[in-house]
Amino acid sequence: MSGPMALEPGGAEQDTLALRLARPDTTLALRLPRRTAHRAAVDDLAAELADRIGPAVHPYEVAALLESEGLTAAVVQERYGHRDIFALASALFERVPRTFPEPVPTPDPWRPDHVRCLLRGLLFALPGLAYLLTAPLWHPAHRVTALIVAALASWAWGQALGHRAHLRMATGRREAARTLLAGAPVGAAVATGCAAAVAQDGPMTLVAAAQSIYLASAGVLLVLGAEWLLLAALTPLVAGCAVLPWWEPGPVLRTGLPALALLATLAVTAYVLRVALAAPAGPDAPPPKRHRSLPYGLFGLAAGILVLLEGRRHPYAVIVLTVSMGPAEWLLYRFRGLSVAALRAAATPLAFLWRSAGVLGLCLFLYLLPLLPAALLTGSDPRVLLPLAAALWTALLLQAFGTAWPPAVICLLAAAVALLDLPALPLIHGAAALCLTACALWTLGRPAPHV
Repeated sequence: MSGPMALEPGGAEQDTLALRLARPDTTLALRLPRRTAHRAAVDDLAAELADRIGPAVHPYEVAALLESEGLTAAVVQERYGHRDIFALASALFERVPRTFPEPVPTPDPWRPDHVRCLLRGLLFALPGLAYLLTAPLWHPAHRVTALIVAALASWAWGQALGHRAHLRMATGRREAARTLLAGAPVGAAVATGCAAAVAQDGPMTLVAAAQSIYLASAGVLLVLGAEWLLLAALTPLVAGCAVLPWWEPGPVLRTGLPALALLATLAVTAYVLRVALAAPAGPDAPPPKRHRSLPYGLFGLAAGILVLLEGRRHPYAVIVLTVSMGPAEWLLYRFRGLSVAALRAAATPLAFLWRSAGVLGLCLFLYLLPLLPAALLTGSDPRVLLPLAAALWTALLLQAFGTAWPPAVICLLAAAVALLDLPALPLIHGAAALCLTACALWTLGRPAPHV
């Protein structure tokens, strides 16, 4: 190297380092890195948008972000020295490290209404007070076959109609009310006709008709969310049964109070339907196919048969199962909420399957735990009651996720076998519960149903 090297700023060495080689006419220029204005602008932009560029998984996401910030092609070229917005996005994508922050915690969308669930369980059981109030008026020759047949028909029709009304609720409250207004009277008529076909006398047909009308009206109120009004309508029954230990009301009140409760239920139903029908019309949408509600009706029939067969052996078991429907509905909401939390916490499908199995087991345990002492206190057989309750709850869980045919078929098969062999009820209920649990794990152990 020959010749002095100038070290003052501003010379040619600012940009290059000149090395003179052995040949006098040859030099090797090495360009030194420098932070140009364009590079500084890109660095500043990367620092400014780092929190939004970090989670991006492709430069195109950064390009979309830049466009949303209002950067034009002229600004990109003049201020940042890149030919287009995609080149600038690639540069920013390379500068900012990838960061994937945890999603912001959000309120549980499936948080249940505790009071409402408990109230619904109570409302399922309160109508039974009518039979307690009128029990002394029943003649020994009266057969309750007509009432059983009418109840099974009402349960089957009510399940199917309730499902169809909930589908219409997605369009609007008015459309759901129109569905209920058209279907509830037909259901009451069908149930009464079934009772009349097996009734031995006129009075039993009249009682079955009253029962069918009440079940149809109560179904309308429960679908439309008027639980408190239904509770108010049943106040005469509650008041009449409350005084029984201290006072004999007599035949007139024993007959009149249930009739008054029925009339009050009809009046409340008419009011709720009128208000719902006055709601604004929803968007035009074709009504759902009727066959979609068929499996729900078949499940209602099968569940009714299974419960009534157990009721023949242990009548109080029916009361236990009926009251437990309120906590059962609460646990259906909790299963959905816990499954969403498991979906956020799991990193692989297998991990979610294990978490989903744990959630299912926890919900079943919480549902069955209070039923064990209830079965012992009422003299029911826990070996029959607990598997039956597990089967019913798991079937309702599958239906809540839109899986209707498997629980309907399994419960129908269980009901058919139970009718043929009553002593084998523990085995039948246990097999149904196991099949439904396996179906629930297979169906709900995947992330797709919970998204």
